[in-house]
Amino acid sequence: MNTTAHSALGSPDSLLAEAMMATAAAGRRVELNAENAANGLGRLAVTIVNLLHELLERQAIRRMENGTLTDVEIDRLGECLMKQSEAIDTLCVAFGIGREDLNLDLGPLGKLM
Repeated sequence: MNTTAHSALGSPDSLLAEAMMATAAAGRRVELNAENAANGLGRLAVTIVNLLHELLERQAIRRMENGTLTDVEIDRLGECLMKQSEAIDTLCVAFGIGREDLNLDLGPLGKLM
């Protein structure tokens, strides 16, 4: 990381310290156990899959609007995106989360999606 970006973002240690203080200030405790770790990892994986799905969907819309897809390609793409969405819904149910839970809060940067 260059020094300009490094100084603008702060050091990794200071960012970690700020995050820990924010958690402590909110009065929340982090409970570490195998079940929480597995659920957190599953939630992260589903969030990443959902983010990729959203990006693919936006790209498909752009390509349709630009006329670079045939009718057959549009149909296949629509079917694929629909199946992906259903799979994401299935994963959300498996991990006990809702679609709204997949939109991560990035603090000062705002929401992920």
